[in-house]
Amino acid sequence: MKILSADYVLPVSSELIENGAVAVEKDKIISIGKRDELIKKFPEANRDNFGEAVIMPGLVNAHSHLEITAMRGFLDDVEEDFYAWLIKLTKTRAEKLVDKDIETSAIFGALEGARAGVTCFGDIGRMGKAGLQALKKIGLRGIVFQETEFSPKNEEAESDFARLKDKILALKESETELVKIGVSPHAPYTVSRKLFEKITDYALAENIKITIHAAESNQEREFFLTGEGFFAEVYEKLNLKWNAPKVSVIEYLAEIGVLRAKPLLAHCVKVSERDIELIAETGSRIAHCPKSNAKFGHGIAPLEKFLDKKIRVGFGSDSVASNNTCDILEEARFATLFARNIKDKKRFLTAREIIETATLGGASALGLENEIGTLEANKQADLIVVALDNIAQMPVHNVYSALLFASNARDVRLTMVGGEEVYRDGQAKKASSKEITLKMKEIAGKCK
Repeated sequence: MKILSADYVLPVSSELIENGAVAVEKDKIISIGKRDELIKKFPEANRDNFGEAVIMPGLVNAHSHLEITAMRGFLDDVEEDFYAWLIKLTKTRAEKLVDKDIETSAIFGALEGARAGVTCFGDIGRMGKAGLQALKKIGLRGIVFQETEFSPKNEEAESDFARLKDKILALKESETELVKIGVSPHAPYTVSRKLFEKITDYALAENIKITIHAAESNQEREFFLTGEGFFAEVYEKLNLKWNAPKVSVIEYLAEIGVLRAKPLLAHCVKVSERDIELIAETGSRIAHCPKSNAKFGHGIAPLEKFLDKKIRVGFGSDSVASNNTCDILEEARFATLFARNIKDKKRFLTAREIIETATLGGASALGLENEIGTLEANKQADLIVVALDNIAQMPVHNVYSALLFASNARDVRLTMVGGEEVYRDGQAKKASSKEITLKMKEIAGKCK
């Protein structure tokens, strides 16, 4: 057993504890409370005092694409043209990188997350094996969602589903207690209706979690409502037919039964009041990616409305190809600033509820709230220590505000998953940062 203590313990599920401590045995939290009381209760336990710092639940990244970490900054020269962005990404991955490169890229991304206090990822991968190996290598928790290929034809749904199912079954053979497998039908404009229906039925029958990119942009909304615009031009170039459903993306997903599976919907920038009601009514969840949304110029998702409707919302970084950093504290800060400046806001979102969204919210969005997201006895010991002694953070009058508005990834001192340290004071515990960094530099050279 060990006792971790600091000036503050922030359980999320209960009030802040000054001069607090957390007792951990094997993979579980045994007790939380005042430092002196826990030392008295467990006198034989090893002790580790972090001083001017806060111990809190690990941050959850509810939407990432670790396998394209090597593309950080590589696509920025074409980001104003989403089609060019996709083509450059797809061609580079297919023609210049081998599977080992993609796996290394994912490991580097997972390492970045661990250093930033992310203990759990909801990671989407076209090559699901890369994300799976990355999380296992670094020692993180997560759900790896095997993504579909471009599959827009109803007549090919049977064969598309058969290939997807084979990939899922192969990945499930390597599942662990920490890393589970889900499925990601990429988006309503890349996946046929019949394939969506097959995936939904399969996910419900096999209790597999689903995540989908949805309601991300004006171009997507236009394509569904009118059948025109950017995506119509793409379909025309590929000689594909499209019959616009003439409803919103969320209404479409409800109509074809996908929301029965309570999917994790990534982005949800372009949503109506009715869309939000549907998401809430069906128990679907949202991964909010404020920085990526803004970088593409897609807009600001109505976070305040999501929270007020009690929708399970977590923060996601998206890929670092479209964000450039994996830093959930920064993501939370951007989310707050955007929400406080949105035209139709009704209230100010508080630092406390945003920190809750970054931890318990993300856990709930991934369906893991009974295991992680708060510091409570009998929950998994997924926790982080964030230093509060940087000159840019001091003085600390309010811990929630200090975390949200004055802290970032570089202030994380310790990341622990299931009671095991995966990162401490600049050093990964299960992988060589130096070796991975050298490999990433080689991969970057291939991309040129």
